[in-house]
Amino acid sequence: MGLRAGKTPMIVDATAGLGRDSFLLASLGAQVTLIERSEKMHALLVQGMKRAAREGGQIREIIGRMTLLKGDALDVIPELAGEAILIDPMHPERKNSALVKQDLRQVREIVGSDDDAADLVRLAIKHARKRVVLKWPAKAAPIEGVKKCTHQIIGKTTRYDVFMIS
Repeated sequence: MGLRAGKTPMIVDATAGLGRDSFLLASLGAQVTLIERSEKMHALLVQGMKRAAREGGQIREIIGRMTLLKGDALDVIPELAGEAILIDPMHPERKNSALVKQDLRQVREIVGSDDDAADLVRLAIKHARKRVVLKWPAKAAPIEGVKKCTHQIIGKTTRYDVFMIS
């Protein structure tokens, strides 16, 4: 995402969800703009961020580096000037019998599927200043209709497809 010592990039989290990725990035010093299109998820994030800010101290500082916007990232991204854009769409249904974590099952019930993920990645590539990072299951096929990524960071269960902007 472009985090380095002494460098605090402006990151757009185009699919805020529970806000975990944004909180982690903000805790590392980044300024993060979260975009959430689901009314229910947005309301939950507003509540959670207010509650966390009341904790004070370091948590309040981290929340202070996070800006939450309500809207569809397809409409909002062209108006923002993010160095990096993170996209973590709802992942495809698993083919094995292992259950997805309870909180993620609940998020899927609230937001449904992200059928426009390919459109979002293409738009992000067009508007990001330095990079787009797609968080995707390690074993899942690439999203159809999206150009090949510049490089990948592959973990045990998650893969980050990185698209560098020239």
